[in-house]
This record gives sequence, structure tokens and C-alpha cells, in this order.
Amino acid sequence: MDHTHLGRSGLRVSRLCLGTMNFGWKTEEGDSHAIMDRALAEGVNFFDTANVYGFDAGKGRTEEVLGSWFAQGGERREKTVLATKVYGGMSDWPNDTFLSARNIVRACEASLRRLGTDWIDLYQFHHVDLETPWDEIWQACETLVAQGKVLYVGSSNHAAWQIVEANAVAARRSFTGLVSEQSHYNLLTRHVELEVLPAAQHHGVGILPWSPLAGGLLGGALEKAEGARRTEERQLRRIERHRPALEAYEALCRELGHAPADVGVAWLLHQPAVTAPIVGPRTMEQLEGGLRALGIGLDEATLARLDEIFPGYRAAPMEYAW
Repeated sequence: MDHTHLGRSGLRVSRLCLGTMNFGWKTEEGDSHAIMDRALAEGVNFFDTANVYGFDAGKGRTEEVLGSWFAQGGERREKTVLATKVYGGMSDWPNDTFLSARNIVRACEASLRRLGTDWIDLYQFHHVDLETPWDEIWQACETLVAQGKVLYVGSSNHAAWQIVEANAVAARRSFTGLVSEQSHYNLLTRHVELEVLPAAQHHGVGILPWSPLAGGLLGGALEKAEGARRTEERQLRRIERHRPALEAYEALCRELGHAPADVGVAWLLHQPAVTAPIVGPRTMEQLEGGLRALGIGLDEATLARLDEIFPGYRAAPMEYAW
């Protein structure tokens, strides 16, 4: 397993990040523990979760599953770079959502209790809060860092100008600021190439792509739809909208001799701004697919063919200006 620095920080993380969003509600606790054990054994030391994950089983349930895994000992917690998030509403009360200093501190304390740990390695803002000033956000984070409860801070779903503004305010306060950004990024969704990726590279912010397979479309969706008795109507509409590109993509993957899902993750690993794609397995088999992607080398000709199938963007303003 290769490891790399998380953005400009000294923290070293695996080139794959284990997303745990399915744990505790789509994946039973025991199976979730087995997947985490296998990931750690393979050198995946970077695990991502969020305080709202758990959904049908209740918000916070996924963090509890990680906490019960850490409680088994065996240096599980010590070996894991643990990332969780704050922003989403944990109740109907007005201050249990977004990024007020009050919610950041209280949500962190609640996450620590569910996770059964004393510290969070990477505390992330799950979405941008346009109504809370960055000085207030950083005041809360500085408190948590000073207390040893948080080590690094990252963002998710932020625009380039918001990342830049966040780090400018942090610098004025002599605070480290954002070291990572989780963005929606895959072969089908490449809008972040316009401004987010260039800004992140310039400011030393590591990119953690979520939904690397575009909600399953890049995981062999055509073949699966043909072989399944019933595919969700919404997914069928998405397949039809992208059918020509998906047909060309799956044909290329057959030519390469690799599963479409593995090629989709491998492509992200070849993008210079990317620190680690977030793979969110429901099963051990899906984890193994993500691990296979680490061994796939894509040459320049193959990368060019993928760009022809799924056109991306040049960095702004070159994409739209002379």
C-alpha cells in the first residue's frame, strides 16, 4: 500500500480512503468490522465517516459501529487515521445543524463519545455554511485543537473561493486551516477541474473524491442492468442519459481486461490533485475491487481515450476564455 501526505500536512494516509457510510444500516455490524479489519490489514489506514451516517438505523449509528470496532483493541484506533464530519442536522433543534461555534464543539464531543476515542484526526465540514463567518468557525476549531480533540481540519463540498477564503482567514489567525477537501469527482462528474482542483493544488489542500463510481454508473451499469430483473427507474434514466459514453467505457474496460469499477477508481488515482478516492463498500467483494484498482496502471493513450469518452475541463479561465 502506498501512502502519501494529506495535502500540505505531515500526516501520511493510504492512497485509498475507506468510506463507512453503509456501515450499521446497509452493512451489519459484524460484516462492517470484518471489512475494516481487512482494509487495515491491507494497509488502508484512512477511514472516513460522518456524524449523520446511519440513516435508517438512526443518525450516529455508523460512528457507533466504528467505536465498537476500536474497542476491540489490537491498536485499531492507533493505526487508523480517523476522519468524521460536522454540518448535517442531528435533531430538529435550531443549533444542532450547520457550523456555528456551538454546534462544531458540541457535535465534536458527541462524535467522540460515539466513536469511543479521545481524538479525531481529521474533522471535516460536511458542507459550506454561508451564514457563519470563518472567524467563528476557526475559533471553535482552535479550541478543539488546543484541547487535543482534533488534529487537522478539512472541508467537503466547498467551492474554490470558499477554500481560499477559509485558509486566508485561518492564516490571519495563525491557524493551519484546511488541509483537505472532499469533492464530488469521477469520470462523469468533472466540474471541480475548473477551479476547485487548481485552487487546492496551489494552497496545498488534498482532494478526497467521493462517489468515485458516479453512484454505480461507472461500475458496469449496462451489464448489470441487462442481467438484473429489476433496476430502479431512476438508475435506468441515468443509464439512458449516458448510454453512448457508458457503452464506449465498458468496451474499453473489456479491452484493458479490468472491471469498470476498478478502472474508474484507478483513473482518479492518476489525477495529480487527488490524495485518496473514498471507496464506500457494502461488502468485502466491493472492498477488494477498490484494492485491485491500486495495481492498475493507465498509460497516456488510455487516459486520453477516457478523456474522449468523458470530456473534462481545463482550469478556469482557459476553459472558457481566450
